[in-house]
Amino acid sequence: MASKLSKPLIKRPAIRIHVLINYTILTILCCTILANAMLNICEQLAPRLYHLQSQPEIGCNGHTELCNRRFSNITQIASHDAAFVGILPMDNQNVKVTSQLNAGMRFLQTQTRLDGQGTLSLCHTNCGMKDAGSLQDFLRTIITWLEKHPKEVVTLLLTNGDYVSIDYFTDAFNSSGAQEHAYIPFTNHTASVLDSWPTLGELITAEKRLVAFLDSGANASVPFILPEFEYFWETPFDTTNPDFPQCIIDRPGDLAQAPAVAAQRMYVMNHFLDTNILGMDLPDRYDAKRTNAATGNGSIGAQADLCQRLHGRPPNGVLVDYFDRESVFNAQNALNGL
Repeated sequence: MASKLSKPLIKRPAIRIHVLINYTILTILCCTILANAMLNICEQLAPRLYHLQSQPEIGCNGHTELCNRRFSNITQIASHDAAFVGILPMDNQNVKVTSQLNAGMRFLQTQTRLDGQGTLSLCHTNCGMKDAGSLQDFLRTIITWLEKHPKEVVTLLLTNGDYVSIDYFTDAFNSSGAQEHAYIPFTNHTASVLDSWPTLGELITAEKRLVAFLDSGANASVPFILPEFEYFWETPFDTTNPDFPQCIIDRPGDLAQAPAVAAQRMYVMNHFLDTNILGMDLPDRYDAKRTNAATGNGSIGAQADLCQRLHGRPPNGVLVDYFDRESVFNAQNALNGL
């Protein structure tokens, strides 16, 4: 009996060593893949971002032609889920917010939720999946950048994922210093009149260079956080068709039956592509260059052309993932006639 029991005891150290070797090889392989991915991203980003950062500031948001254009008569490429940066499947951007601003992004969108400590944070779907820090810190980053760039106007679109009170947002704006920079509609500005928006030059002169919107929960008691759907409508999001074949009014839903009202609001064209993996819609990093191109099938330009045919004007915001994967500003300039 003893001799029969001794055989497994002899084999166990060998099995453990074999498992350890396999885990070591797997770890090295994963680290190699991760390192290669990071190197590829850096190689793609570095030349482009360096060139954009070195450009001199001129006019308003980089163009003298925009100074006399109303805020409602400008198209801006927008960073979808701007705070969710990295190489994980749920990440939407490759570089942090300051680098996005340096590169030329002037429209940032991101999600908010309450974290486990009750802090209003930037969380992707839920804070367990991705927590990019507090809204207060995010706002402070934007304000720090704005104070160094006095000729720039930044648009911010926040989502209220947990439908919390506006007080949470007010506290974040006040504690970060964002409130004093945020635009409060001038006396001659009416939400229902598209052409009552001030020009970029007027916003810069008034030193109100952060135009902030909230998708749910904003009200007149906090005039520097504007209710998104009183000023905008949006096309469908979470698109998995790479050709982006539609430009219908998706939100707010009742606006599709009121074209005269819709004509007096700006609109956001959701142009970020998702891919469905195991029942989950995840950002499609692989096709980003095609999606973010200025022309061609499935491009920004192609969907914008469709929108202009349907609605008689270009979009005001174009939400994209991985903005750095293609020259999105070529599309922006074309839509602005620059």
